[in-house]
Amino acid sequence: MKKERSLLRSIGIAVAIIVVLVVYAFAFSVTDVNFETTRSEERLTQLTRILRALAHPDIIEYDKEEMDVEVPFYMPCPEDGEPEIEVDKSGPYIVVDPPCAGPKEFVTINGFNFIPETRGPLNFIPPSGAKLQIGNFETNSDGEFEIKTELPNRQPVEEAQIIRATARMNVGSPRLSPLAWSTIDKILETVFLALLATTFGTLLAIFISFLAARNLMEEVKSPLTSVALSVLGWTVGIGLGIQVARWIGGFSESLSEDIIVILVGILISSLVIWLIVRWAVPAEEIKQPKLSVRIARLLALAVAAGLVLFVFNFIAYLGFYIGDYLEDNLGPFGFLGNFVFQLSDIFRMITPALAAMAVGGVLGSFSGRIGQLVSDSWSPNAVKFINVIVSGIAGATVFALVGAGIDWLYQIGDLTRTFYIPAGVGALLGMALALWVTPKRALPIGSVIYTITRTLLNATRSIEPLIYVIIFVVWVGIGPFAGALALGLHTTAALAKLYSEQVESILPGPLEAVQATGANRIQTIVYAVVPQIVTPYISFTMYRWDINVRMSTIIGFAGGGGIGFLLQQNIRLLDYRAASTQMIAIAIVVATMDYTSSILRKRFV
Repeated sequence: MKKERSLLRSIGIAVAIIVVLVVYAFAFSVTDVNFETTRSEERLTQLTRILRALAHPDIIEYDKEEMDVEVPFYMPCPEDGEPEIEVDKSGPYIVVDPPCAGPKEFVTINGFNFIPETRGPLNFIPPSGAKLQIGNFETNSDGEFEIKTELPNRQPVEEAQIIRATARMNVGSPRLSPLAWSTIDKILETVFLALLATTFGTLLAIFISFLAARNLMEEVKSPLTSVALSVLGWTVGIGLGIQVARWIGGFSESLSEDIIVILVGILISSLVIWLIVRWAVPAEEIKQPKLSVRIARLLALAVAAGLVLFVFNFIAYLGFYIGDYLEDNLGPFGFLGNFVFQLSDIFRMITPALAAMAVGGVLGSFSGRIGQLVSDSWSPNAVKFINVIVSGIAGATVFALVGAGIDWLYQIGDLTRTFYIPAGVGALLGMALALWVTPKRALPIGSVIYTITRTLLNATRSIEPLIYVIIFVVWVGIGPFAGALALGLHTTAALAKLYSEQVESILPGPLEAVQATGANRIQTIVYAVVPQIVTPYISFTMYRWDINVRMSTIIGFAGGGGIGFLLQQNIRLLDYRAASTQMIAIAIVVATMDYTSSILRKRFV
């Protein structure tokens, strides 16, 4: 029995070895492995040339002093035999052996009395005066050189032609070459490109990570009535917020011609907002106010929210004025003015989005509470009836919005196919869900949000920044801005995944303790979750900055700016000395980033 098992085991091992060998044999075939090409003389010559060029980066340069040394040369030889060439040996001179030859023949050129350790080109000069380079020389410590080279294929002439050696010597002090300065400029661009991408990606990823954490989201449950009304509230609120923000933005723009008007508008609006908030949100009340008073307070707060948007727009226009002034008057520090201007433009751009989210959040929360109240206080039959209605409307709304997005993307132009049919299907699905679900059952809405968020993050992260930068180059043009946007988008998805997994691994004890005190969801996150994730968040962020520095050199190949764009140009031009300079700069920056991040981790993590 043991012998049979041993035999079967041996056969199994043999079969496994054969399978592995077959797999690797197929891999060699698919990847076209051919080591014979590594011994090709032509390829080895090209490889040697490239490696030698890479070993001589164009970093330091000197002022050059040139000295031309010439010797007459006949091609072909005269009819009366080889000529006698007289050479002045009192200074540098060259000797060609033989002193005459035919086209495409080889000659040996020797140089004497040159300055030691100099180099330069050897040129063949025909009667036309054109320079035909036939080689390069480098003198030894005695100022001599010897080189065997092939003559060019030229038409034969009777008169003597010239072979010229141009010795080039370094004079003066060394200095950084123009290429080195351009490399420094681009490597700084690369570092700060990665910094902006990491900053923006981190800010978005922190918020998204809480939506992508299973342990936080799976506890979020609501009845169907609350979910459906929340969807409707969010939809109406977002649309209303965008329209109000646009109207206030247009009105603010009409008043932004004068900086005095802007300053007065900010001061008066801020004062009115402060007075409204003090009246509508009192610190303490002895008795419950009347319904009319509460309605008046809500209306006053709505007015205050509109004035906040008004102030936001005026602050943005004030930033434009300040930015222009600083850029025109700070000279070499004018970039600070551009920074203020661009921040103001960002502020103006995100104001409509903030308004939409704020109004959507208020209406969504309010309608969700109404739905929760209805679900808790009404009878099951009444709740089921209400669910059928609001779920049908919510489903129709969601599917109609999806249809509108498809119509914009594919330009179908048929309302029946992109609006009415999707709305009808959504209404039927919403009503079917309401009929199928128990009226007062709490649905795992948090798990649905978690799944959707994770799916979007996985899809975004699966696409390389090199693809994103191609899209952003079309949008904002070739340069580092497109690279920062591409890296920022990928950073958001990557960090959100890492952050959310860290949130999922926190200790449940502090979470339960804070929840036991009656804390709401935001308070639970602030006091129980955040203290446990600050350290790993810092570590992940620093590591991502290191990754972005390295990735920014790649996206430059697709027009994303940074040193990668310069490296790509030099490689295409076969300028390997310049490419070597850029690769050294990349290596130095990556090593410095790694060293710096290790120090920061040691200190803060």
